[in-house]
Amino acid sequence: MKNYILILFLLVSYTTFSQEMTLTKLNEIIKEAGDNVELNGSRWNFLINKKPLIVIADSTHNRMRIISPIMEIDKLSEELKTASLMANFHTALDIKYAITDGILWSIYVHPLKELTKGQVIDAMSQVYYGNANFGTTFSSTSLVFPGRRSNNKEPEKKKEDNKIIEKI
Repeated sequence: MKNYILILFLLVSYTTFSQEMTLTKLNEIIKEAGDNVELNGSRWNFLINKKPLIVIADSTHNRMRIISPIMEIDKLSEELKTASLMANFHTALDIKYAITDGILWSIYVHPLKELTKGQVIDAMSQVYYGNANFGTTFSSTSLVFPGRRSNNKEPEKKKEDNKIIEKI
C-alpha cells in the first residue's frame, strides 16, 4: 500500500510541476521581451537593446535554440578564438560561443517542452550578454565559474541592459 501511495504522490507531483513550453507560449515571451519581433514559422528574429537575436524551435524534435551573431570569423583573431573557448568553460555559463557559416555566435540550446518562462528569459539575457561582452569579460552573467580569475573588469551595465528583466 505504501508503494502505491508513493507512486501516486510522485505521479501527481510530476504532472503538477512539469513544464510544457509550447511555440505559442514561446511566442508570447519573445513578444514581451523583444523589439521588432518577426515570426516566420517557428523562427523569431528580434532585437534586444539593438542586438539581433534569433530563436529557432522545433516542437516535433523538442529542441529550441537562441542565437545572436557576433562577428564574421575572418575578422576574429586567434587570441579571440582561444579566449572564447576558455570563456565556454569559465564565464559563458549556459551559453556557448560557436562558429558556423563563417559567423561567430552566442548560442543557447535546450529541450523545448522542459523550459519555463523564467528559463527562456534568462537564456535570452545570457545570449544577449554573451554577445555584448565578447572581447571584454566574455561573460553571460556576473558569475564566473570557480577556478578562473579574470583580470578584466566587469563592464558597467547601462540601465537599458536590464530591459529583459524589467519588461516582463
